[in-house]
Amino acid sequence: MKHGVTQTLYSYWDSLRGARPAPNRSEIDPGEIRGLLGDTFILETNGPRDVRYRLAGTRLCSAHCRELKGRNFLRGWSMKDREALESLIAAITEDAAAAVVGINGHTERGQVLQMEMVLLPLNVPGEGRIRILGACTPMDKPYWMGLHPILKQSISSLRLVWPDERPYFADDRVGVNPIMPRFTAEGVSMPTSALPTGAERKVGHLTVYSGGKS
Repeated sequence: MKHGVTQTLYSYWDSLRGARPAPNRSEIDPGEIRGLLGDTFILETNGPRDVRYRLAGTRLCSAHCRELKGRNFLRGWSMKDREALESLIAAITEDAAAAVVGINGHTERGQVLQMEMVLLPLNVPGEGRIRILGACTPMDKPYWMGLHPILKQSISSLRLVWPDERPYFADDRVGVNPIMPRFTAEGVSMPTSALPTGAERKVGHLTVYSGGKS
């Protein structure tokens, strides 16, 4: 996590959840993250392929030059990136993972806006983890941001973070050295230390290696 907005939102989310996999949607207090609201959003999921913006901050909408509320979160990505995001959404909602994604936003003039996105699961009592709290923040603010809309997006890096050092689907938490997880996908990889054999799980076309924070 490189950007201060990403780090602050993650810390706020982590403090709310306590020992639970995820906090409840109703626990999010906009007043507590007032300075982040322009970059934050909430997604509504009805499965990894049906993900829409329920709320979106003003700075994020301005970068896209449009209101994002109600729009398809998976729109504007290549097929490979869309498949990677679908796998991330499944890991977030089913396994209570958090995700950090490096993004390049592309305008019709060939301009590129580098951004960092964080995706964090939210629970709705009686319905499960069907909401996602997120933030998408530019790493820089070029003069043209807000003048030329982002029409396409591409993934430059991606990473799953297990807040409790092991995936929620892993029952046995004893005797494992906590290290950062590794994600691999076509064209995207993140090296880590060696992991014990057998400590892996397929999520779509990605491979998740069980681990945690160092």
